[in-house]
Amino acid sequence: MGLKLDMENFGLTTFSRDGKLGQIDFALEAMSKGESSIGICAKNGVVLASEKKLSSILIDEESFHKVELLGVSKGVTFSGMTTDFQALLLNGRKEYHKYFSKFKTPITSRRMAENLGKVMQEATQSGGVRPFGVSLLVGGYDNDGAHLYQIDPSGAYFGWKATAIGKNMMNMKNFLEKRYTDSIELEDAIHLAILMLKENYEGEMNEVNIEIGIIGTDKKFRILTPAEIKDYLKEAEQCYVDSSIITNVDQLR
Repeated sequence: MGLKLDMENFGLTTFSRDGKLGQIDFALEAMSKGESSIGICAKNGVVLASEKKLSSILIDEESFHKVELLGVSKGVTFSGMTTDFQALLLNGRKEYHKYFSKFKTPITSRRMAENLGKVMQEATQSGGVRPFGVSLLVGGYDNDGAHLYQIDPSGAYFGWKATAIGKNMMNMKNFLEKRYTDSIELEDAIHLAILMLKENYEGEMNEVNIEIGIIGTDKKFRILTPAEIKDYLKEAEQCYVDSSIITNVDQLR
């Protein structure tokens, strides 16, 4: 019986006795061990931020990115297996340009999440493949405003106001629940994302080992330069000091 249950865990398209697909659980485990990534939907834009840790100082840092463009008005980050992300990134870019070529307008954020979710879901019910060991955060600005979506290895996708994936994601979500408001501005969302990464970062965080992408009302997603991130790091640190002082004063009253 034990051997049979173990085989169920490794049978991609076979449900276990408790109604689960074991390989999806393993894919989620791979995602949860990945570097932390954060998405915040502000009232006037979206922020995507992620840790970027290189395994060696000899690696060319420009050859690897954690935040990428899907198209002019869409960006994406991930936690999990880098190679799986690269395959999905290529697929997403193809869908973006295919849609634009046909309809002469950018694909909506929801439609992009739906397409990527479809690709990931098909990998859970096809022979000879495995689920993608990655979760994605897709941010965009459409005609009806800013949107943020999370797509998981099962292919399920959900719209979020703010969320986190990867290591320490539960702690970061708890942090977001306390700090996030519907009225948050894009600039404040950037500071909040930096503070969250800094709170859970192992080691010294700087402008080189994190990446941040933003999109605002101009509907153009862009990745911040290291110099811009350095400035935001200083501002975020000052915001943290100021808020700590206010909290301490309130406690004394």
